[in-house]
Amino acid sequence: MDCIFCKIVKGEVPSEKVYDARECIAILDLFPLNKGHALVIPKAHYEMFAEAPIGVLQEMLEVAHLVAQGMVKAFKPDGYHLLMNNGRTAGQEIPHLHLHIIPRFVDDGVAFGWRHLKYEEGEIEDYGEKLRNAIRP
Repeated sequence: MDCIFCKIVKGEVPSEKVYDARECIAILDLFPLNKGHALVIPKAHYEMFAEAPIGVLQEMLEVAHLVAQGMVKAFKPDGYHLLMNNGRTAGQEIPHLHLHIIPRFVDDGVAFGWRHLKYEEGEIEDYGEKLRNAIRP
């Protein structure tokens, strides 16, 4: 496998590691949206959120919580994003699960946003039923 994040985890590619946990690491993004932009990356290779075991996801969230607290203390952002893209269509550029923690500042020039659609009459109930039926406990 030629995954850049797997190589970072193995120490084959240098990174600015800010936290090391049992199942994941946190590093600074080499091409940040704002300086201090961090990534939480599982040590094992999973391409997307739904593929990872719940224990790995829990640890990723715990590490993200610690990194966000540190980010607020170190950089004093006006806010921050927690962002995870899953699949190329959703903007995932590296096919290895990762969570972005992006500090935001007033007038930083970073634009985020999306459109808001409306459901037709009765359509939301149909979507709800399909999703409920597809969710496995």
